[in-house]
Amino acid sequence: MANLVGKKAPNFNLSSTSGKNVELSKIKSKYVVLYFYPKDDTPGCTLETKDFNSLFLKFKKAKCLVFGISKDSVDSHKKFKAKYKVKFELLSDENKKSIKAYKTWGKKKFMGKEFMGQIRSTFLIKENKVLNEWRNVRVKDHAKEVLDFLIKN
Repeated sequence: MANLVGKKAPNFNLSSTSGKNVELSKIKSKYVVLYFYPKDDTPGCTLETKDFNSLFLKFKKAKCLVFGISKDSVDSHKKFKAKYKVKFELLSDENKKSIKAYKTWGKKKFMGKEFMGQIRSTFLIKENKVLNEWRNVRVKDHAKEVLDFLIKN
C-alpha cells in the first residue's frame, strides 16, 4: 500500500449529488475528508455513511468538508443520499481516476475468491496535503476515529 501522508493530495474533478462538479484543488475549506467506499446501499457502506452523517455537524464545526466517493453513478448516489438523508455530497468516479490516484483499487478476497475492487480507505486533507490516511478500514467507529484525529490536529 502506498502512503500518501505528507504528500500533495491528488486532484480530481468529479460529478456530485448536487449536480455540480467538485474539484479538490478549488475547495477552500481548511480540512477535507475523502472516504472511498465500495458500493451504495450495501451494509458496510451504509453504516459508514450513516456514521459520517451523524457526525457531520462536528466535522463542519471543525471546518472540515466530508465527501464519500465510489464508482457508482450519480443516480445511484442520489438514491442512496435521499434514502439516508445524507447531509454531504457523494462523488461519482465511474472511470476510477481518483480511486486509482489515491491507490484504493486493488486485490480483495471474499469467500476464498480474489478479485479487483474498491479498498475501503479514508484520507484527511489539510490545504491540499494528505494529513492522514486510513486503509482497509473497519467500519465500526471509523468516522469517530477520523473526527478524533481531526480535532487533535
